[in-house]
Amino acid sequence: MVVKVLVVDDSGFFRRRVSEILSADPSIQVVGTATNGKEAIDQAIALKPDVITMDYEMPMMDGITAVRHIMQRCPTAVLMFSSLTHEGARVTLDALDAGAVDFLPKNFEDISRNPEKVKQMLCEKVHSIARSNRRSLSSAPAPAPAPTAAPVAPAGSSFNRPAPAPTARPAPVAPTRNPAPAAHAHAHSPAPKRKAYKLVAIGTSTGGPVALQRVLTQLPANFPAPIVLIQHMPAAFTKAFAERLDKLCRISVKEAEDGDILRPGLALLAPGGKQMMVDGRGAIKILPGDERLNYKPCVDITFGSAAKSYGDKVLAVVLTGMGADGREGARLLKQGGSAIWAQDEASCVIYGMPMAIVKADLADAVYSLDDIGRHLVEACL
Repeated sequence: MVVKVLVVDDSGFFRRRVSEILSADPSIQVVGTATNGKEAIDQAIALKPDVITMDYEMPMMDGITAVRHIMQRCPTAVLMFSSLTHEGARVTLDALDAGAVDFLPKNFEDISRNPEKVKQMLCEKVHSIARSNRRSLSSAPAPAPAPTAAPVAPAGSSFNRPAPAPTARPAPVAPTRNPAPAAHAHAHSPAPKRKAYKLVAIGTSTGGPVALQRVLTQLPANFPAPIVLIQHMPAAFTKAFAERLDKLCRISVKEAEDGDILRPGLALLAPGGKQMMVDGRGAIKILPGDERLNYKPCVDITFGSAAKSYGDKVLAVVLTGMGADGREGARLLKQGGSAIWAQDEASCVIYGMPMAIVKADLADAVYSLDDIGRHLVEACL
C-alpha cells in the first residue's frame, strides 16, 4: 500500500529535499506541500494524507498550533522535525503533547553529508507511523488524569514529597482516544496482586513521552518503589523530558547520572545516547552507548541488569513503541520470577514492543494505558 505524505516547511530547500527523499521510495507518494501551519490544515483536510511531516517555526501559524487543529479536525499521523537543542527538545515535547506521533532531528549537515542514512531513517519513520494506531490520535484535548487516591506514608517518612503548587498553565496531556473495540476486551487482565517490589522498570519508544506522562502523573508522592525509565530518545532531549515530567508529577523525576542511588518516589530517566544499568546496592551505572547496539538507551540492557540485581523483586512495564527492545530483558526478568506488564494494542500508538512481549508469552498482565498508573499503585502500595 502506498503511503500518502504531506510535507510542511517554510524553507523551499527543505521541502524539496524531503519531497525528493520520500519520492525515491516507490511505496511513498508526496501528495502535497505547505509553507505554513494554516496551509497545512487546509491541505490535510483536502488531501487526507496518511502522514504529515511538520516543521515547527513557520510564518502565519507554527507547527504545534497546526498539529492541534489537525488532530481536532482530521486526526493524522504527524512526524515533527526538530532541532537537537534544549529548546528544540521542549518544542518537540509540546508537539507530542499536541498529538504528533514521532520526531526526527532537523540537521541540514547530515542531509548533505550522509544522504543515504537520512533517506533510510526518514522513510522508515514515515512507514512506521503510517501504521500507527488511529484510535490513539486525538479528536480533542483530554482532561488531566485524576490523581489516584493512595494511602499516605506515615509522618516523617522519606516517601512524602509535597505536591507541586498548581500553575496557571494546565498540564499538557495526551490526546483522547476512542474507546477500545469490544474485540480487545479479552486482552485486559485482572487487578494485580500486591508485592514488595524493589524496582519498577518502564521501557518505551514511539508514543512513549505522552504515555509515560499519563502513567507517572497518576502516582502519589509516597509511591514506595524506586523507578527507572528507558525511553528511546536523543541525548539532547532526555534532560528536558525529565524536567517536564518532574514539573507534572508528584513523584520526583530526573535524568539519571552515574552513581545515582535508587530511592522510593524517585524516577530516573536513562540519558539519551548512553546505557543505564542498576546494581544490587541500588546504584545506577551510566555507560557509553555501544555502537553495536541499535538503541541508546536500550531497554534490554537496563531490564537485564535489574534481573541480575533484584531477582523476583522487579515489576517491568513495556509501553508503546516500534520494534522488540525489552523482550530479551523481560525474558531474563521472567526467568528470575519478576512480573512483566504490557500495554494493550488499543491504547498503543505503535503496538510493537508490547506485542513482542505478548507474542513471546512473557506478559503477566496486559493493561490499557489509562489503567497502568492505577494498577502500579495497587501493586506497590
